[in-house]
Amino acid sequence: MIRERITRRLSSACFRAVHGRNLVYNTCWEDPRLDREALRLGGEDRVVMITSAGCNALDYLLAGAGSIDAVDLNPRQNALLELKLAGIRGLEFGPFFELFGQGRSPRWETLYRECLRPQLSSPAAAYWDKFGGAFFSGRGRRNSFYFHGTSGWFAFAVNVYLSRLAKVRRDVDDLLHARTVAEQRDIYFGRGVEERIFRPLVRWLLRRDVTLALLGVPRSQRQQLDRDVPGGVVGFIISRIRSVFTELPLQDNYFWRVYLTGSYTAECCPEYLKPENFARLKGEALVDRVSLHSTSLLGYLEQRSSPVTRYILLDHMDWLYAHHREVLCAEWQAIIDRAAPGCRLIWRSAGQDHAFVDEIAVTVPGGRQPLGSLLQYDRELADQLHSRDRVHTYGSFWIADLRC
Repeated sequence: MIRERITRRLSSACFRAVHGRNLVYNTCWEDPRLDREALRLGGEDRVVMITSAGCNALDYLLAGAGSIDAVDLNPRQNALLELKLAGIRGLEFGPFFELFGQGRSPRWETLYRECLRPQLSSPAAAYWDKFGGAFFSGRGRRNSFYFHGTSGWFAFAVNVYLSRLAKVRRDVDDLLHARTVAEQRDIYFGRGVEERIFRPLVRWLLRRDVTLALLGVPRSQRQQLDRDVPGGVVGFIISRIRSVFTELPLQDNYFWRVYLTGSYTAECCPEYLKPENFARLKGEALVDRVSLHSTSLLGYLEQRSSPVTRYILLDHMDWLYAHHREVLCAEWQAIIDRAAPGCRLIWRSAGQDHAFVDEIAVTVPGGRQPLGSLLQYDRELADQLHSRDRVHTYGSFWIADLRC
């Protein structure tokens, strides 16, 4: 018991050290194609979401959301979305794609000074004054923005490993250029890619909390996987990588492309990086529908009075349930209190069980009730969408309507 308590505290301290002062996510790792089908966004929708890297907020605008409040406890994540919004307002498509498509631009200093910085808030400007040149100028070994931030550092290390130690760079490039899933399978299985990547040392590292912390995976999520999945977290990762490369088409899988190359292509990129969609975001002033809030979701909701029609909660409940259940309960009370009639919520989880959500008690007219009696799940749609998830790193995907 004492050993477990010490291990848990050390793991939490490590996670805070990795994420407390850093940009964590340089790109979103939630597939918005699923979210569009799940949420069915329209002009009347008032969306509250966790910011992450901001890519999906722009996608939801393109899908027709009426307004978006992007909330993140990490102000650096909001600074990234703010930089993207400034880029849409102040840049033409070519230089914008250099920055966020290729992940670098030799013109960074000029673009930032003349076009971007004047539109930023003081906190965002202070952050990009300090780190923008290192992240975007293309100088140095990690010469892409997508190899910066904690998840970017991990991606860079993975790429070094694939090229120099596992020596599968050519195979990975061939997988990304394969035209069919059958061709992907032939490469992956025929060349023994899995065995060459997942050597004993790599399997050992994937069981370490510090390794997973770089990916934004707290110990609580690793424990969920160890409990729920055969082979634990290592078995889960290997099976998910296998599915991505042998069951899903990679031609439009921009999540794994940017992770494995440090850049997108014109044909394989998020919707906001396509010229016609950039023109919509800019010309129709869709970006003016986004508001940024650097606080916790609970802190934001306690200050909000207007109703919310759509909540996008990512996977943060996994961590709250393991470490701050009282905050999770208060958060759900705030969610219920501000939900509009017909409110729909989506979230993701490392595990495959949602009992920890259903057991939370909230106060509604008529008294205290467990959430399970108030949430109407669409399991059929969620499972159908989850099977097509291009990221494929979550254990489950949840869609629920509030019945109160």
